[in-house]
Amino acid sequence: MKTKIFIAIMALALFAACKGRNGAYEVVNNSINADTTGAQSSAADTVVTEPKLVKTANMSFKVKNVQQTGDSISHLTAKLNGMVTHHEMGSTVERSQDVRLSDDSVMRVSAFNTTADMTVKVPSEKLEDFMSSVSHMGIYVTSRKMDIEDKSLDYLAAKLKLKNRSEMVAQQKTGKIKIKDPAAVLWLKDNMIDGQINSQKIDQAVNYSVVSLSFYQSNTIYKERIANDDPSVYKMPFDNRLLMALSNGWFLFTELMLGLANLWMLILLGVGVWVAFKTFKRKYPALKV
Repeated sequence: MKTKIFIAIMALALFAACKGRNGAYEVVNNSINADTTGAQSSAADTVVTEPKLVKTANMSFKVKNVQQTGDSISHLTAKLNGMVTHHEMGSTVERSQDVRLSDDSVMRVSAFNTTADMTVKVPSEKLEDFMSSVSHMGIYVTSRKMDIEDKSLDYLAAKLKLKNRSEMVAQQKTGKIKIKDPAAVLWLKDNMIDGQINSQKIDQAVNYSVVSLSFYQSNTIYKERIANDDPSVYKMPFDNRLLMALSNGWFLFTELMLGLANLWMLILLGVGVWVAFKTFKRKYPALKV
């Protein structure tokens, strides 16, 4: 008895939930149930005829010349009807030393390394050929990796959802379903667009594989003769410096004489005081000052 009461309560709850879920729209024609059943059966018959395999790969390797290898990879990608989506190359100075050649010039010796990163898209059926050709461009391969992800179920789910939404919009246009909230119609159409974009993204990922490449070369030594940037080394020869010192000494002497000439009154007064003191001391030797 208790089991029958529990089943009856669960049935009533399920009926109320379904009624509340369908509150956003109302059925105008009872034939929609048959249409919905037919749509579900036709959607179930929709299958992906071929697997949707998304291939990605990456490789790290050492080369003789980074710039030449980057150009070769770009040409190979174009030859295979692919596209380079990212290319970055940079050099970093690890050590540097200046060797003095003369007072005004030095030889700068620098050791720097050069690396590059590239991201390319190539047709998936040519991925193996591309990876093999690129690996032969390097001295040796540090790492090489390829992943394959099956997107068949995701693609099928997107297609089925898009078909169901398309049928609902068609029924709304013919009046079989009346959606009360206009925002719900707009959301449904936007969701259909998102589904189409996602399907196209999967198709594009299946048709073109993304390959990430990272390559580098041995450290390069570069020598260049540059001007000495130390101001203290820029001095005149000894003879010129001696003549300038004598000239500066004569200039200081003349300035001193001119300074004394400006003080002639004080000098004369001092001489007069000194003479008067000597005369007074001579006349009165017994007096103590």
